[in-house]
Amino acid sequence: METLESLKWLKDHNLYDLASKAAISLKKIFTPCLAVKDEKVLIVGDVGYENGNVAAVLSGAYYLASEQLKLDAKLILQNVKSRGDISDQDVIKNLSELRPGNIIILNMSDKLGNIQELGKSFRRWVGKKNHRFISAMSLGDLPTSSIELILKAIDVNYKPLQTQHEEMRQRLERAKEVHITTPAGTDLYYDKSGIKAIAADGNYTLPGTGGNLPAGEVYAPPNGKGIEGRVVIDGSSRTHEHTILIKKPIELTIEEGVITEIKGDEEARQLENTLKWAASVAKNPGNVRRVCELGIGLNPKASIVGAMIVDDKTLGTAHIGIGSNYWFGGSIYAIIHLDQVFKNPLIYLDGELLKI
Repeated sequence: METLESLKWLKDHNLYDLASKAAISLKKIFTPCLAVKDEKVLIVGDVGYENGNVAAVLSGAYYLASEQLKLDAKLILQNVKSRGDISDQDVIKNLSELRPGNIIILNMSDKLGNIQELGKSFRRWVGKKNHRFISAMSLGDLPTSSIELILKAIDVNYKPLQTQHEEMRQRLERAKEVHITTPAGTDLYYDKSGIKAIAADGNYTLPGTGGNLPAGEVYAPPNGKGIEGRVVIDGSSRTHEHTILIKKPIELTIEEGVITEIKGDEEARQLENTLKWAASVAKNPGNVRRVCELGIGLNPKASIVGAMIVDDKTLGTAHIGIGSNYWFGGSIYAIIHLDQVFKNPLIYLDGELLKI
């Protein structure tokens, strides 16, 4: 559905007014995050699920904000896409017709879908075309009313946030070894020597760049398999289908960078089942239990809500990733990338407590 049909769909489903209200705060992100001038803005979302229309409302809100800023914007809503699905043809057509050097905004209940002849990787295609993008994926677990929690996490003062992120990024990048403990029982050593750290700070102003909004984390892949210890997941857990809010913590034992044991209740069983599924369909089944990332949440307006796009940005949390990291500087290729969030970390960089 292109712009007029998408706006009609929002009105017919009593979501237009909610999108219009949300547009007020989203107008603030176009300059600090995208340095928008006179580029075209292509906004792609999906219709979501019954009472789970965050992706649709957020996409409509971005379009209405663009319109108020007198930008050349187009809105497309497609059906929900999951792993293995192909993007709707009007999405692929509009992406392919977008001239180099423009802006794309994605908000998805699950995934964008396969963009076919444009390539296997959306990020790589963006880089080749010198577009800039922001994205919020896997929003389908949230009820429509939770859009306020997303907007709150997006509506931050980006200049000081970006300054803090760069300082934290440099400190994490210099570190050779990270040691993390938590009151819940995490005790993890993470070899980071010689590996670059990355700041997801909302600054996507350079051609070919993009990333998440909400912003708010610094993260890095490990140096090989030098990861040992225990991680107790007490925030939220991403499986291949959902983000689970943790009631009974998941305890992960990690040896030489590989998860060797998972303990807990129903949440632990769901994670274990996801890893078994991934191994059964993967080209590299040995990589699906690899720890691939350590991240530190820095967004003061984010909270653990049950959508990983927000959860792993939450100030006062850290997370590990399980699976693939080749697309942000690592060497692990896997069919999954699953973040696991834990609360109240004490983070030591080469023995010195990191003050956040």
